[in-house]
Amino acid sequence: MLRFWSVQSLQNPQRARSPLAVLRSASSPKEGFKNNTIASWSLSYGCLIFVGKLEGNDLHMNKTTPTCWLLTAGISLFAVVHLFGADLDAAKIDNLTGLKGKLNEKEGVYKVTFPRADVKVAVDGWTMPPFMGLGTWAAFQGSNDKAMMMGDTVLFEDEVNPAMSAAFDNGLSVTALHNHFFFDHPKVYFMHIEGEGTVDQLAGAVRKVYDKIKEIRAATPQPKDSFGQIALPEKNSISAEPLNKVFGLTSEANNGMVKFSIGHPATMHGVKIDNAMGVNTWMAFAGTDDNAVVDGDFAVTEDELQSALKAMRVGGINIVAIHSHMTYEQPRILFFHYWGKGPAKKLAEAIQGALLASGLSGVSTSAAR
Repeated sequence: MLRFWSVQSLQNPQRARSPLAVLRSASSPKEGFKNNTIASWSLSYGCLIFVGKLEGNDLHMNKTTPTCWLLTAGISLFAVVHLFGADLDAAKIDNLTGLKGKLNEKEGVYKVTFPRADVKVAVDGWTMPPFMGLGTWAAFQGSNDKAMMMGDTVLFEDEVNPAMSAAFDNGLSVTALHNHFFFDHPKVYFMHIEGEGTVDQLAGAVRKVYDKIKEIRAATPQPKDSFGQIALPEKNSISAEPLNKVFGLTSEANNGMVKFSIGHPATMHGVKIDNAMGVNTWMAFAGTDDNAVVDGDFAVTEDELQSALKAMRVGGINIVAIHSHMTYEQPRILFFHYWGKGPAKKLAEAIQGALLASGLSGVSTSAAR
């Protein structure tokens, strides 16, 4: 039957349909290819044309060689196996994420989502329905073996860093962290994640992030309003010299506080920009040597971002924002802001570890003046 169909199609080109057209008609974006037989016919049709031309046949039934048919069958089988193994397995994504997704047939994207309805959020005094922008989602595109995932995760302040660490621990990247509202109570943040790999890896990683959020809210239903660490003394007395040695820089001192700044050269609109123009990584310490706080900003390229973020989280430093400060700069520079508490030297070593991990240590030897 396959042989007759293929040959008849070639003998009546006006009535024949292309293999791609047949494949499209035999497939459903929602459930994958349903009709393997028709798909196989179309592939065989294409193979017959190619192999037949190589052998100099006119492809009439009585002149088609056994070699042509054998090669056609082999190529068809390989192609069919490849095609039918390529689609995203929606049921698997649902099972691994614990959510029920929806397919965008036009773009070939499968998306799972859930509303953050577990905590009431008020914006400017109005209780905000999750439909108005409090939805967490993750979208998948590609195939089971080679997929891309992008997502946006709605988080409260005490969820951000545990969720970020869960993303890193499971092979995902974090590409942005910011707010969407003013005067929101409790404060809401949005963490963008992405990854590439198999559906099993990506959907499983997304589930780990979501499970971490649920774990935090199960322990404390209402978001916390502080990191819960020891309060800082009113008078600052940070010793500069130990920190100078950690960074290999000379700090700026002010009323018992110390600050360092490392430039990241770039250009914007053809003009060279660096430390003094705000393209810098800086860190400021306050408190005492044993009970200190550090806050600051990292200036990184896209290639440096993930390694720096991961090292900061391993060192116990909290990430509080990831965003851009400029447009049209070369190379593209991203900034992330951070906050940490603990012994001053330990905090400095954690930050230096991130500088080393991302290749930023020694980018510039000039401290802020």
